[in-house]
Amino acid sequence: MAKPSYKSGFVAIVGRPNVGKSTLMNQVIGQKIAIMSDKPQTTRNKIHGVYTTDHNQIVFLDTPGIHKRQSKLGDFMNKTALNTLKEVEAVLFLADTSEGFGGGDRFIIEQLKDIKTPVILVLNKIDKVEPEALLPMIEQYSKLHPFAEIVPISALNGNNVNTLLQQVEKYLPEGPQYYPADQITDHPEQFVCAELVREKILHMTREEVPHSIAVTIEDMHVQENGVVHISAVIFVERDSQKGIIIGKQGALLKEVGKQARQDIQNLLGSKIFLELWVKVKKDWRNQDRVLRDLGFHRDA
Repeated sequence: MAKPSYKSGFVAIVGRPNVGKSTLMNQVIGQKIAIMSDKPQTTRNKIHGVYTTDHNQIVFLDTPGIHKRQSKLGDFMNKTALNTLKEVEAVLFLADTSEGFGGGDRFIIEQLKDIKTPVILVLNKIDKVEPEALLPMIEQYSKLHPFAEIVPISALNGNNVNTLLQQVEKYLPEGPQYYPADQITDHPEQFVCAELVREKILHMTREEVPHSIAVTIEDMHVQENGVVHISAVIFVERDSQKGIIIGKQGALLKEVGKQARQDIQNLLGSKIFLELWVKVKKDWRNQDRVLRDLGFHRDA
């Protein structure tokens, strides 16, 4: 009997901010590589997650949420998401069933009309709605775009995610295994570590602070005792935000470090020493040079 051919390809995940794109990515990969938050516009760069089986490999691109831009950073995020649609074998358009159809969904569907890539509608968060509410939603979305497939899921609980993967596989061409079977992302460890620190700050801060922060890893090396030493810098836009991040007597920054250290140790499989610093870069989200220094490339 002939051996089944190997299939591989790239699949983009798009949708409004906060519909569960990063949650789906982490659920598929089985490990946290994209940060999650209840605040919109959490993802800023394309996150590549690699899902490998004996017969296929899918490289998922978790894009920034497409939204109404309010800064040069926002413009970068939108361009990153929309450009991704030209690079892939299929597009997963995530919609939040608990929020219902919105203007952001309509805007994204308009962008999808200009591409020839198969688009799979993924109705997420079905654990938050009654089953009878799904059919009207499916009919509403179907009138606006000829979706290749429609799959209701709960990314958080994993419901129907395997079914979604089976549907995605139908659109993969025969191809090579791009990454080793045990590799789950093409981003360097420093990038993921910085994102895990930023996730903890998103969880612990309110109002204007979350979108005013960026995190970079200044140093990462293994000490003689086997402990990984990581020095990370948290950038904010104003002095008042620096005080918020540090917290009373350093309490908030200490808690950020404690929680981030646990996730990073799980990622690296090693004990780590995490050193955090907070610095002010005035209005960094609107400065091209600073955006480039922080890894937000304008030509993405």
